[in-house]
Amino acid sequence: MATIVSFHAHPDDESIGTGGTLRRAADEGHRVVLVFATRGERGEPTPGVLRDGEALWERRMAETFESARLLGAQRVEFLGYVDSGMMGEPTNEAPYSFWTADVEHAANRLAAILREESADLLTIYDDFGGYGHPDHIQVHRVGMRAAGVAGTPRVLQGTMNQDHIRRLAEMVRELTEEPPEEPEEEQIFGKPEAMITHAVDVADLLEVKRASMRAHESQIGPDSWFLSMDDESFALAFGTEWFIEVG
Repeated sequence: MATIVSFHAHPDDESIGTGGTLRRAADEGHRVVLVFATRGERGEPTPGVLRDGEALWERRMAETFESARLLGAQRVEFLGYVDSGMMGEPTNEAPYSFWTADVEHAANRLAAILREESADLLTIYDDFGGYGHPDHIQVHRVGMRAAGVAGTPRVLQGTMNQDHIRRLAEMVRELTEEPPEEPEEEQIFGKPEAMITHAVDVADLLEVKRASMRAHESQIGPDSWFLSMDDESFALAFGTEWFIEVG
């Protein structure tokens, strides 16, 4: 059996991009370890969720442990950096933000976990961080370096399938009979299909994936886009998890 270390920027990232893959690995007897760069301090909490005096980071850590239980993870670690916020915000340069962390230092901290676990596989994000979030980009940089330092033999970069997203958008336009809009500036997500090496079918694990998302109540409320869509739409959007293997 193998050991998989899945490295993420913030709590709830593990659910959205890798939840099905990690649960399948756990069900097949592999050891799953979750590592988070930050505790998601800059997130916007769902209104009314936090108790009086409760800090967002406290809630997000608790939610992470529940999500880990649902996904079959056997260990959860936080590297202790501070959430950097969205790209271009002043919080990018705040003290101890992950975006400003020394890559070599952070990589050595992650590499210590990889060595301790004798990890066979590390999951990170693509070099754009999926959608350009600074902490996600930093996960890529730190993860790639850590794998080299620790000698981890396989690295899978979690991504989104640009062509799949375009096909879904076209399907929605056809169903609603709405003319295509001309955005002022197209938002870039993921990588072209031709670059993707692994498409993991997790359609049979969508209820587990939904439950993992629900565990992150402070960020993914019941009326959120993630949880309010019907089963068929959810399956189209989240029934496959995409990765690029390097090396």
